[in-house]
Amino acid sequence: MEMLLFSAGAGILGMGVGGLLSALLLKKASANITCWLLSFAAGIMTSTVCFGMLPEAIELSSVAVSISGLIIGIVIIFLLNKAIDRFANLSGDSMKVHQTHEEFYHQEQVISSRSKLLRSGIVMLTAISLHNIPEGIAIGAGVSHDFSLGVLITTMVTLHNVPEGMAVAAPLLAGGLSRPKAVFWTTISGAPTVLGGVIGLLIGNVSDFAVALSLAAAGGAMLYVVFGEIIPQSVVMTKSRIAPLVTLFGILVGLLIANL
Repeated sequence: MEMLLFSAGAGILGMGVGGLLSALLLKKASANITCWLLSFAAGIMTSTVCFGMLPEAIELSSVAVSISGLIIGIVIIFLLNKAIDRFANLSGDSMKVHQTHEEFYHQEQVISSRSKLLRSGIVMLTAISLHNIPEGIAIGAGVSHDFSLGVLITTMVTLHNVPEGMAVAAPLLAGGLSRPKAVFWTTISGAPTVLGGVIGLLIGNVSDFAVALSLAAAGGAMLYVVFGEIIPQSVVMTKSRIAPLVTLFGILVGLLIANL
């Protein structure tokens, strides 16, 4: 029950609050604001992995197991993203950075053609949800091993999801969706965190080795999203070094939270 509350709070509530803030505060999507929010969220997530999840995984198993888990997580998210790009007919550009946040979230079909709303909406939500499943796995595995670790991961994931929810809702609002609909779909995109939490809990109850592997794999997935998507896109879209500096600030904030 605690795991379900933690994962729902971090995913659904975190994304929902971010979407609501966008609906209330932002009249139009700004590439700079979007990228800075995502960069800060990326820093928080990096701290979660490096200062919370990986040290615990190494303590429970070994460096070799942790590295293996990282590789597994990176490969899984890479392949899933490739599958999404293929479904969205972007396979030829899957390794290229995008020029707008609409392209980044596969949203260009959503805001340009109502006839493609259902198909492109599924693509968009799948892409966003991929970022939330490994977060849920980390929460579930953390709670199954140590309550305080689960609380720490939940707190960091929630902090990560609020600005990400704002960044997701902003282009939807700019694309013409009503505020209630933008908030609703942004909130729904956090639901897979609960599924990930159940998976992490089931895996974590097997053994310490399973906990370590699942924590490391979830960490690898998160780091791929940070360094393979968010940071490169932020630099291209803002054409400045401010985004990486915001990421570093997020890492420092995350480190402070982890040691409170």
